Amino acid sequence: MQQRQLGTDGPRVGALGFGALSLSDYYGKTDDATAIAIIHRALELGVTLLDTADCYGPFVNERLVGRALAGRRERVTLSTKFGVVREADGTFVGIDGSPGYVRSACEASLLRLGTDHLDLYTQHRVDRTVPIEETVGAMAELVAEGKVRHLGLSEAGAQTIRRAHAVHPITAVQTEYSLSSRDAERDILPTLRELGIGLVAYSPLGRGFLTATVAGTDTMVADDYRRTLPRFQAENLPHNLRLVERLAQIAAQHGATPGQLALAWVLARGEDIVPIPGTKRRERLEENAGAVRIALSDEDLRRLEEIFPLGAFAGERYDEADLRDVGL
Repeated sequence: MQQRQLGTDGPRVGALGFGALSLSDYYGKTDDATAIAIIHRALELGVTLLDTADCYGPFVNERLVGRALAGRRERVTLSTKFGVVREADGTFVGIDGSPGYVRSACEASLLRLGTDHLDLYTQHRVDRTVPIEETVGAMAELVAEGKVRHLGLSEAGAQTIRRAHAVHPITAVQTEYSLSSRDAERDILPTLRELGIGLVAYSPLGRGFLTATVAGTDTMVADDYRRTLPRFQAENLPHNLRLVERLAQIAAQHGATPGQLALAWVLARGEDIVPIPGTKRRERLEENAGAVRIALSDEDLRRLEEIFPLGAFAGERYDEADLRDVGL
């Protein structure tokens, strides 16, 4: 596995990370033994950045990751997130970036993950009621105490990133980035590169769309989160599937899958970008890892740019309610 550095002074990690969300929430359930085996296989393949969040499950995902890392903690750059507050039954409470909550959330995550420090601690969504300076100030205290090594933000706007970075260096910003979601190129990615901050690209496979295995919401299990997303709805589906068909044609010319080509494109966008695809299936994990061996030519990149310009996919990436908490 190739290595990349997160931010100017951040950790070196495998070029592909792993997002653990799908192992316990949002895309249907999987059993713990299978989930832990997938994490172990990811480590064998050279994955070192492992990303979770306290709200996944909720709480279940961190406990699962903690169990999987028993005896393996030193091999991983462990990242978790706070700020999206859910009850134990999954009920969404709100967004909390208050200093007191930052500390209590960190302590709880450390306990669930079974570790004495977090390599990357990220505010999951910006709290519009709390100045970012106060939130990051509390996060910086955790760094001073040795409980956190590096700080991150998720789905923050460019001006918020600047204000946060002025309080304490931000190592990485997490946002959705893929051939189907290129909004970060407008102002987020230029801001990160100006400030020396890495990009952790979540959903680099377009929530599965870019694997050419998604036919519509009627093929998904009842509790699959994608059933609520505009891009997967009937009015947008035919247009988006046609784009993915063209992706598959180019992938076939490389002897690759559409998903591998989509990941290779993200990797080709810069050494400061680390995609974190997630999966519940070992074979898909191994397929994803193969993307690091695909070298895209200038002609390949031109063709992909032609098919997937910014805004090519029909439908928003989130529903209206979730979009209100993005880009603050």
